[in-house]
Amino acid sequence: MTSRQAAAGALRGATAIALAWALAVSTASVAAAETAQTPAGDPYYAPLPQETGAAGLKLMLRRLQTTGRLMQVTAHPDDEDGGMLTLESRGKGVSTVLMTLTRGEGGQNKLGSNLFDVLGVLRTLELLASDRYYGVEQRFSRVADFGYSKTSEETFQKWHGHDIALADMVRVIRTFHPDVLIARFSGTERDGHGHHQASAMLTKEAFRAAGDPKRFPEQIAEGLQPWQPKKLYVGNVCGFFSNTCDAANYTIRLNTGVNDAVLGTSYIQFAMKGLRHQLSQGSGSWTVEPGDRFTHYKLVDSVLDSPKDKDGHERDFFDGMDTTVPGLAALVPDAPWLRGKLEEIQGKINAAERAGTDAAAADAALAAAQGLVGNLTLVAGHPSPGQWEMIFRLNSLLSEIEQARVLVAGAKLSAVVDTPVGAAPDEAFMAVPGQSFEVTATLSVGRVFYKHANIHLQLPKGWKSEELKREQSRKELTVRFRVQVPAKAQITRPYWHRDDPERDALNIVDEANDQGFPFPPPPVAAIGDLSEVRVHAICMVRNKNASGELSERPLAVATAFSVMLDPSEQVIPMVDGPTPAVKVAVSSNLDPADLQATHREGDPGKDEGIVRAEVPANWRAEPPAVLMQFHARGEKQDSEFKVTAAERTEGRQSIRATLKSGHTNYAEGYSVVTREDLGTFYYYQPAEQRVSIVDVKVPKDLKVGYIMGAGDEIPTVLQQIGIDATLIPAEKLTTEDLSKYQTLVLGIRAYDTQKDVIANNKRLLEYVQAGGRLVVQYNTLGYTASAGDFNAGKFTPYPATLSRARVSVEDAPVKILEPANAIFHSPNEITQKDFDGWVQERGLYFMSQWDANFTPLLESHDPGEGEQKGGLLVAHYGKGTYIYTGYAFFRQLPAGVPGAVRLFVNLLSRE
Repeated sequence: MTSRQAAAGALRGATAIALAWALAVSTASVAAAETAQTPAGDPYYAPLPQETGAAGLKLMLRRLQTTGRLMQVTAHPDDEDGGMLTLESRGKGVSTVLMTLTRGEGGQNKLGSNLFDVLGVLRTLELLASDRYYGVEQRFSRVADFGYSKTSEETFQKWHGHDIALADMVRVIRTFHPDVLIARFSGTERDGHGHHQASAMLTKEAFRAAGDPKRFPEQIAEGLQPWQPKKLYVGNVCGFFSNTCDAANYTIRLNTGVNDAVLGTSYIQFAMKGLRHQLSQGSGSWTVEPGDRFTHYKLVDSVLDSPKDKDGHERDFFDGMDTTVPGLAALVPDAPWLRGKLEEIQGKINAAERAGTDAAAADAALAAAQGLVGNLTLVAGHPSPGQWEMIFRLNSLLSEIEQARVLVAGAKLSAVVDTPVGAAPDEAFMAVPGQSFEVTATLSVGRVFYKHANIHLQLPKGWKSEELKREQSRKELTVRFRVQVPAKAQITRPYWHRDDPERDALNIVDEANDQGFPFPPPPVAAIGDLSEVRVHAICMVRNKNASGELSERPLAVATAFSVMLDPSEQVIPMVDGPTPAVKVAVSSNLDPADLQATHREGDPGKDEGIVRAEVPANWRAEPPAVLMQFHARGEKQDSEFKVTAAERTEGRQSIRATLKSGHTNYAEGYSVVTREDLGTFYYYQPAEQRVSIVDVKVPKDLKVGYIMGAGDEIPTVLQQIGIDATLIPAEKLTTEDLSKYQTLVLGIRAYDTQKDVIANNKRLLEYVQAGGRLVVQYNTLGYTASAGDFNAGKFTPYPATLSRARVSVEDAPVKILEPANAIFHSPNEITQKDFDGWVQERGLYFMSQWDANFTPLLESHDPGEGEQKGGLLVAHYGKGTYIYTGYAFFRQLPAGVPGAVRLFVNLLSRE
């Protein structure tokens, strides 16, 4: 078993029972770690109230009644059928895994300007918050969301064919062993998005491939065994949100609107509480009314005959399977004694359920079941495939019994780093390689069943701990430890990366042992040993959130210094532009005790560092170096370098920064990705600024007012190229003197996200009527005018209909429809070459119809589709000009695409 798998198993609540089949230890180890996961999914979130106390015990006892295992596959976070997953996992006790192929890194962000891989980290955290409610484990593949795709053909071309994603899916099937495999989508054009289609097509392939030892034999060589799921279903057979379905189109219909007494609400409503955490996708306001809510799936492949009614319908995904504990006996038909033993285990589980509030009786029954299951796992010999599978499922059952006993005992364990509370979210304590810290772990038992208790820490290889102090009473044990972090400790960071997130559609995996999991596990866990059961807790750090309230996050390991360039992208005009400045932001993670100078001649000590900017040949950075001194953990300092180039030619360059402290060079930094309703993780990137030199003419004295929508970086780029761009808060639109701006720009999704923009739309049109120029960037289709529905709100000066039309191929041909229009000539001459090198997509949410007062200026369309002329419309209104554009300038300008920069400047400029 790899150290990563052992850690993951322990950190997710595993009881790591060694498999004693004499000749099968090596093959068993891989799967043992996989089965050892908590039902709720991930340690970055505290248990829900429904998972603790009496409610939590009832849910866990449901899980002990079935050995069924189910897996659903989707393309992106928020695609999942949360109601179905909650019904199966919470309502029926089925062990469930959700495999989401991508992390949604190519989508839009309704909350801010973060895009690409840092958005992928945020959406992973959001999905994990949803998973808490669904009650599922979470897995991912290596393929990335590269933006909207209209066909599965384009998707597979970007994903380098089928096999990378397919191999990842097969790996999850072979480790999780689902009986039922479910595609969220149908694998047809009905699914719309090419990623959706591809996810279902891959699921169909994986159903048979996972059971074939000739497919992906490298996995077999690692120790995984082929696994053939019993049944395959596809979804979206009646429309994605349809509550009704023609009887011929589905095999199973599940009512997720049924109320569950333990959850206190229906399955779909409980799931919706989880989905609301996916705020970057605008799901915060989504609701479901009480009442029946049906979801439909169609059986498309199976290795068994399941009973069906006269219409060909089933009642349950597991029809035709015996998923009871005694049903495991069918796996080993040559052991007639086995069913009796399994029935005895089932009887003890039933006795625990009947015990109700009698904790002593419930624990006695569970302890007996635990002993019986343990004995069955200790049968020696060479296992047949059936014996192997029985042991696999019994180990999962053993882990769940232990979790049930922990709930019965009311046992709780905490592990907290002894350090001053951070004053802000980004000032929480971080462990630093080569340093030490102290941890206090406390184990309490609400009901006394155990005579012996102990606590120890589980640490990565090379870490060391020593016990400093122990205090014990009848119901509580507290132990304080000192932990030593090795000099080469692994930093807490994503285990995947892309060299060029704007263009790459595959993630490179840096730590193979972490592949498929949401994140690497936190480095330190405490284990409370109560003789027969163990309690697990992630080591936490206390800090204050953005509201000043005390919160906790898992301990993380960080570099001693974080070095970042601000901004990470810069656009510089080729001529007549401002002298670019590079700001190097450095923060220290060292405690005051570690900030003692260890000066060596010509070498800075630990309390100081020398920062240098590394520029391209024939460029110069002033000053050559900056000395920084640090006095406290969390301290931040900035240094600014003026950069000049002997000669500027259009193209791309890089500026890098390093900080040297002691004998170590630091050349990367991280941002903290978190939110008050989410867990926390860290996005690392090189201390590098990508510089795009663009041949662009900028009108003198042009003053632009920019009203931010969901968030983008366009104002920063405008300022970099010398335009006087001022951010106008939407709430100040009522009082701001708009006449001082020649041009106003509405950021992306402004009507979708800013109620003050809606409220002041009349004033914006009056500004145009009086001679102003208004550029409106893309908006989405909301539900009502007040919720930002562009069409219902009638926000344009003349009638126009917004649609979901888009051009997703970034290099789709673009035709200039009105070559004589001043927008293509002043101040920059626009030609066909200006549409080269665009990233991710041409545009989205184009107009489909418009009044004759509008003039379409560009046409572009994806291969095989009709013309799309609604991406750039211009209209004269009164004395001014109104422009709507769905072209994705919010992606192109930060990426420094020269033609897009020139065209956007022209949109801002008066003819």
